[in-house]
Amino acid sequence: MTKKKAKTSAGEFALAAAKIADERHCTDITVLDLRGISPATDYFVIATGTSDRQMRTVADEISEAGRSSGFPRFGRAGYDQARWILLDFVEVVVHIFDSEYRDYYDLELLWGDAEKIDY
Repeated sequence: MTKKKAKTSAGEFALAAAKIADERHCTDITVLDLRGISPATDYFVIATGTSDRQMRTVADEISEAGRSSGFPRFGRAGYDQARWILLDFVEVVVHIFDSEYRDYYDLELLWGDAEKIDY
């Protein structure tokens, strides 16, 4: 009988996604705890990429980490254009922006009541 690997918690996965973004040279990485604030998700991970290729690579690596941690990706948007890649893991939503879109959408201001988590 084989043991099934226990699912990582949403908070642990959010921090792991932030670490992947950091290791792949994304900048201005923020993890927001949205529990009790958002009815849609528990955590946002927000990062700024340096190029479309780098942003796609980070998205691919986070998606793979999600699968192996028990968080299969539910949806993905913006991958082809790579201006704002959104990865939806239900309990964790990852946003990888280029610098122009990051400044324009300013999700940290929009979710200003959320606690920022150090990763």
